[in-house]
Order: sequence, then C-alpha cells, then structure tokens
Amino acid sequence: MTKKQFVLLTGLVIFVGMVAVVLTIPTSPPSAPETSGAPSYKDATYMINGQDVRLVDGKAEIELAPGSASKLVTQYFGNKLTTDLNGDGRTDEVFLLTQSSGGSGTFFYVVAALNTEHGYVGSDGYLLGDRIAPQTTGVSQNPAQVGVIVVNYADRAAGEPMTAQPSEGKSAYLKLDLATMQWGVVEPNFEGEADPGHMTLGMKTWHWVGATYKTGTSITPKKPDAFTLTLLPGGTFSATTDCNSVAGNYTATGNTIAFSKMAATLMYCDGSQESDFTKVLSNAAKYHFTSKGEMIFDLSLESGTATFN
Repeated sequence: MTKKQFVLLTGLVIFVGMVAVVLTIPTSPPSAPETSGAPSYKDATYMINGQDVRLVDGKAEIELAPGSASKLVTQYFGNKLTTDLNGDGRTDEVFLLTQSSGGSGTFFYVVAALNTEHGYVGSDGYLLGDRIAPQTTGVSQNPAQVGVIVVNYADRAAGEPMTAQPSEGKSAYLKLDLATMQWGVVEPNFEGEADPGHMTLGMKTWHWVGATYKTGTSITPKKPDAFTLTLLPGGTFSATTDCNSVAGNYTATGNTIAFSKMAATLMYCDGSQESDFTKVLSNAAKYHFTSKGEMIFDLSLESGTATFN
C-alpha cells in the first residue's frame, strides 16, 4: 500500500466513523413541554409564608411533623373576584385562603390564580391578618390605579385582645407583579388626585369622618377607624361601629340615596357613638364625591352633611 493510498483509506475510516456518530443520534420527535398550571384555581399551587401549598379541590393538609396528628390546613375561603389581571383576554381569579394549625388562629391570605394557556398558576399569598372579618374584594375605581385590587375587611384596633370583635375597617390596595407573582402594596393616596366623575359608591370601604349640622353642632368619631361603611352590589350594605356591626339595604338613583331595614348586633357599649352614626345613615338623602376622594352625604331636610373618606 502506498503512502497516498493509506491517507485516503484513513480519511475514509474517519468519515465512516462520523456517519456512525450521526446515526446514533435519536430520531424521535422531542416531547411536548410540560404544563406548569392546574386545571382549576382550586387545584393550583400557592406560596404561603415561603412554602409551596398545592390545593386539591380547594384544600391542602401538611403534617407539622413526620407522623404527627397535627396538620397545617390551608383552604379556600371565598370573596372571589373574577378579572383579567394581565390583559391576555382570559379571566383570572383573586380570592382569600385561610390557614390554621388546629389552634385558635385563622390567618387570611389574598391570592391570585392566572389563567394561562397551560392552566392556572398561583401567586404568593398576602397576609391580611388573624381572625379578621372579610367584606368585599374589587378593582380600584381610581383611574390612576390600573389593575389595583382592593380588599376590604374589618380588624381589631391596636391594643385590642383577639377576643374582641373586629370593628376597625381596613382596605388593602394590592397589585400583582406578573414576573414574580408577588403582591405589591399600593398607597391609596386619594388626596388631590381623585376624579369625582370616576368615583362610585362601591369603590372601597368608607370611613366616617364626621357630621356637621346647620344647628352648629358637629360630631367627630372618637374612634374614626371603627366606623366603616361598605356599599355592596345589589343594594345591601355592611357597616361597623365602635360597638356593633350593622347591615341593611340601600337604594341609589342619580345622586339620591336612602338606607332601610337596618339591623345591628346587640352588644352594649358605654359611651358608644353608634346612634350618631346610624342617624346619619337614616337621614342620608343625597350624595356626591369630592376631588379629595371624599363621599359626602347631604342629610334630609338640608339639616347638615356627613363626610366619609
């Protein structure tokens, strides 16, 4: 064999070896990408206190210790809001979860489930508090707060024991970061920014600031955060005072408003201003909004006004 023939043969062997390598590469088509979502928002996975919690039909139980009978129970509570959080044309869900471990505490979290093409993807949980009294969940009506979720609830005032009835109205303004699926807190900051033309009765939980009468009398709540008013769709309302919870009906046509069929729990509280508050509701005749984000009730017979913010 000549040197030239040896070189050609060697090159042929290398070529054949390369072909053999190519032929060993699998020719089956690649598998489809795994889906990351769940078929229902009640079966999705949510991040609660840094821990993944996967719901099954709205509930999850995790052993607190291996073999322990005590379990951490997370479950669907409700107050569901259906809205499009990311503008993709699919409706997503925002709702409350509760978590308890068998003791006296029941912690409430706000979560969201994005409805993606691969199923529902759960968010981080935003803690509202322990044994609160949830009220409504809605979308902010402030045009400057696009995509902001407003969660209204009642909690205890600072320093009150956990045995006290939640009486202090609060509102959490939240916006979901779609990249991290975590909630960000938005400052309501209505002062000087509100557009009365876009404000509505049901846009938030209102806090009673006070009432001024044409007789020269004015009333200011001693516990302003305790007096709240939430006007619900369908003509019902819920309210809290410095003593009891109040509920009933209301009608609103144009700029007129009237409250009826009011009922309250029956706790007695010395020095309570509850009667002053319910008198305002009973005498409300008209309403309007201000650029400071206030709701003003004009009282019947032009006797005075009541202010909420």
